[in-house]
Amino acid sequence: MKIILVGACGKMGAEVAKLAQEKIVCGVDITPAPLSFPLYHSLNQVKESADVLIDFSSADGIEERLLWCKQKNIPAVLAATGFTEMNVASIRDAAKSVPVFRTGNFSLGVAITEYLSEKAAAFLGEDFDAEIIERHHNQKKDAPSGTALMLAESVKRGYSQNKRFVYGRRGMTGARHKDEIGIHAVRGGTIVGEHEVMFAGNDEVISITHSAGSRKIFASGALRAAEWLTKQPAGLYNMHDLLSDLLR
Repeated sequence: MKIILVGACGKMGAEVAKLAQEKIVCGVDITPAPLSFPLYHSLNQVKESADVLIDFSSADGIEERLLWCKQKNIPAVLAATGFTEMNVASIRDAAKSVPVFRTGNFSLGVAITEYLSEKAAAFLGEDFDAEIIERHHNQKKDAPSGTALMLAESVKRGYSQNKRFVYGRRGMTGARHKDEIGIHAVRGGTIVGEHEVMFAGNDEVISITHSAGSRKIFASGALRAAEWLTKQPAGLYNMHDLLSDLLR
């Protein structure tokens, strides 16, 4: 598998390079740095051929990167977060032409947490209130995290009633409404990533938690997704698709 790594000079790009240096044909990043493979400022400068693109940069410029993938017929693994509704629309459009893998978190442990959260919401029902708390390092730019939103969607699917997301609380908000799923972001220090899905009922609390010890788990998951994606037809995929295929 030959990889083009976008965001090659970032923290996650470095983690991917550690695990798959021999598979990376080139990197793309606006910030130059000494690397063991060719580095370009833009995808339009890339001369090498590749089987897949892994994007660990940011939501900025995603439309241009997707257009390039469509023109070159190269599958794309999107590991950035903070996408706007317009970005998401562009991702869906690109997936009509090439395989695109998008998830808020590449950890297999998080995928299991998502699955358990949905099942818990379905089983516990309206007698339990759901709140999601995520904690990340002080350099993270977007809030809430893509993983928190992913978990919130899984909880929402589990409930039989319609739910709405409430992002933090401040002031005289009044009593909590039953249709709420609370989402709260904490930023500080060097926390790699912690997520808790809490179900609070009468006289008892159930929490499903996931804690990342290093960024390596995300890089490993992205590489596994990339390998899998090269064998798929055009379409939009996520960790559920990957796990379902692995468990067959």
